Amino acid sequence: MRQPAHGGNLAWAAALAGCPPDAILDFSASISPLGPPNSAIAAIQSQIGNLKHYPDPNYSELRLALSHFHQLPPEWILPGNGSAELLTLAGRELAQLAAVMLITPAFGDYYRTLAAYNAKVLECPLMSSEQRVLSFELPVLLSTQREVGAEVSSAPNFGDSALNTHCGLLLNNPHNPTGKLFSRESILPYLEQFALVVVDEAFMDFVPPDEEQSLISVVQEYANLVILRSLTKFYSLPGLRLGYAIAHPDRLAKWQLWRDPWPVNTLAAAAAIAAIQDTEFQQQTWTWLPPARSQLFQGLTSISGLHPQESAVNFLLVESKQATSQLQQQLLKHHQILIRDCLSFKELGDRFFRVAIRSESDNQRLLKALQSVLSAEC
Repeated sequence: MRQPAHGGNLAWAAALAGCPPDAILDFSASISPLGPPNSAIAAIQSQIGNLKHYPDPNYSELRLALSHFHQLPPEWILPGNGSAELLTLAGRELAQLAAVMLITPAFGDYYRTLAAYNAKVLECPLMSSEQRVLSFELPVLLSTQREVGAEVSSAPNFGDSALNTHCGLLLNNPHNPTGKLFSRESILPYLEQFALVVVDEAFMDFVPPDEEQSLISVVQEYANLVILRSLTKFYSLPGLRLGYAIAHPDRLAKWQLWRDPWPVNTLAAAAAIAAIQDTEFQQQTWTWLPPARSQLFQGLTSISGLHPQESAVNFLLVESKQATSQLQQQLLKHHQILIRDCLSFKELGDRFFRVAIRSESDNQRLLKALQSVLSAEC
């Protein structure tokens, strides 16, 4: 079976481990262990009888609930079949520009959607090519880009800020896979430099309201800004596939014409409405995450050969002296634990792996397994 490009592929993991998929302890997919919320489950159950009807094609109730949640007019919000569907629509727009800049290492689906529309991609690395060290600071995009598939020296010269106005920018905040949270102020200048800026905020919900750095508060000031959000990670609903885009209504109306009707099913829409109104679940998550993350971070730090990176969200990027693809296979075969290798992030390769933050008992099981495997390799 082919090596997965994403986390959460339990069928692949179970085949390698020789066990049923439900026996795998999954640290590879960055999904909250606290959900789904009971409110979302109840909402799903309440809508079973409505499966005989088509969903509202305009998703009026869902858009209204999201508009109250973000204090925006409903027409500025477009629900989708996971943020992946909306990323594909954004990629179609970005590909119409002279080039698209990516902050790298970048989520693999960014390359997928841009390649699908033959976009010219310029990479702007967070990692030093000489020292192979992650800087965790946003680069100066006017001088650090390199063209994908070509030598750095052959990249077009986008040093002229006037030329940048014909280009797009795609980045995520908080950043995947590093977990770095960029400040709102560090991103705002890009909105003046680029024709279109797409910010993937799939993990922003994990940052408490008094610390979050979302650009939603300024979206009505910038017609060239698109924000992508996901409801699947924070609320543990990846199987329902639900996300949404926030952007100028004219842009979202155009996207509506590009896609199939009814992309969001009735059960997903009902679960989303209930979930975003569940303030108790939200607070429970913000209370749980910091100590759980700290516990796992300290545990990883104490294991020789592992160097976790500080994170603002529900996963940790870990540098390893041992090849992480081998480490992944040893954990599966001997402990039925799945971690996320970083082979799909070409800048990271076999030196890094990523793990989700889970319950205290799950985190301890991971730490003991890592200690066992790494000690055996010494």
